[in-house]
Formats: sequence, structure tokens, C-alpha cells
Amino acid sequence: MKRLFVLFFASLLVRPAAAQLYHPGEVLDYRVSYRAKMFPNTEVGSVRVATTEETDPDGRLRYKVEGVGRTLPTYRWFFNLEDRYTVLIDTATLRPVRFDSDLREGDYTFRSSYDYDWDRGEVHTRWQSRKRAEREKTMPLTEASMDAVSLFFSLRSASAEEFREGEPAVLEMVLQDTIRRLQYRYMGRETKKIRNMGKFRTLKFDCQLGTTEGFSFTDGAVFTIWISDDRNKIPLYIESPVRVGSINAYISGYKGLKYPLESKIR
Repeated sequence: MKRLFVLFFASLLVRPAAAQLYHPGEVLDYRVSYRAKMFPNTEVGSVRVATTEETDPDGRLRYKVEGVGRTLPTYRWFFNLEDRYTVLIDTATLRPVRFDSDLREGDYTFRSSYDYDWDRGEVHTRWQSRKRAEREKTMPLTEASMDAVSLFFSLRSASAEEFREGEPAVLEMVLQDTIRRLQYRYMGRETKKIRNMGKFRTLKFDCQLGTTEGFSFTDGAVFTIWISDDRNKIPLYIESPVRVGSINAYISGYKGLKYPLESKIR
């Protein structure tokens, strides 16, 4: 279950754009399911990503993006999970200034925070798990390295014509004590049917998150993501194979989009 929700947030990043789309009032809801031969489509969790505005203690306006993943009530007796990720974005530069996570998974708890210093090109991270002392580290930043939630909006300002079909590219994701590489490949346009939502015109990407072993992609998490082929470019469907079956996340609701969802086929 932990891998399922981490994978969901990791798979919502493909490429950092110069003008990411942050729209206060936007809410995206997803359902997460497990699929195998004996379990055709078992919904086990939900994810909500919401964007708002708030003023920090110094009076500066920030975009606030909060992602919350939790198991559905039916399964909480078996494994109760609630993961919360929050990032504050500078409204002028559209860069993250602060990231926080609070993970509660059964008896396991984990907290982390990242403070970005773009002037120095550094990110200072702190993290602490249950019964362990807090640790911290400072790592160098590049224009392409951010936390997973900040990169959630990475494709949303890009035009499909900017991508070259089949050509691989790599970006970086900040984690507690390391920076992982994500390799992606644009696979072209595809019509995708989403459960209970209908058919959509989509842009399809195959992705692989590297391991920490010298940034190798061998045995890293692989997944495929479909995003809406319109100006919103919201993630619609994510699929990742596991040892037995696959895990999937798909859009189940949305509101407050900046543009009409023109990719939906009526």
C-alpha cells in the first residue's frame, strides 16, 4: 500500500515547465485500485489534490498544493493509511519554497520537510520516522530538480507538439537524502476509456523511476501515464505492473479547472 501511494504521486511528474499551471480552487479526485486475475478491479484507496492560495507569515502570497492519499473505509481495518503532502509555491517565480509530508501507515509514521534556497541552488531536507532521531541533509538544486508534488503540474503548460514521439528524456526528483532520476518517453496520442468517466483524448507517456544505485534504471519502478489532451493536461490514468497484477489510479472527479475539459469525448 505504501508503494501504491508513493508511486501515484511520483507518476504525476514528467517534465518541469517554465509556466506551470497553478489554479486556486482546482480539485482533482482519483481512485486507486489493484488488478489481478482473481481481482478484476478492486478499489482500495483514494487521492485528492487541491490547489489554494494563502499568505505566509511575511505577508507574501503563495500557492498551496495539498495531496492526500488514504485507504478506503472498507480496508482501514486491515491497513489504515493516510499520507499528506503539502507544497508552497512562489506565485512570482512558480518555484517551490517549502515542502512537507506527514505519512501515517498503520503503526508507522514519517515526517519530512524541504526548504528550497534557489539563490544558492540548494535544498535543505529534514526527515524523521517513528522512534528515530531527526536527520537532515543539504543537496544541490538544478532547474529540473523538485519534489514530486511540485512536479505534479510539470506537463500542464506544454504543447503536445513540443514532445517528440519515442524520444527519451530525464529529470530529477528530490527525496529525503537523495535525488532520483525519472526517465520518460512520449508515446503519442491515444483514446482512453476511464471507469465511470467516459472516453478521453490523451497524451501517453511511458516512465521509469531510477533506483538509488548510481541512478540506474534497472529494477526501478515503471509506469504508464495518460494525461488529458487539452489545455488543462490533467493526469487521467496511471498504471504500474507489480509482481502479481497491476496497480492503477484513475480520475474520479474534478472541479475548478481553469479551462474546459475539451479532451472528453461526449
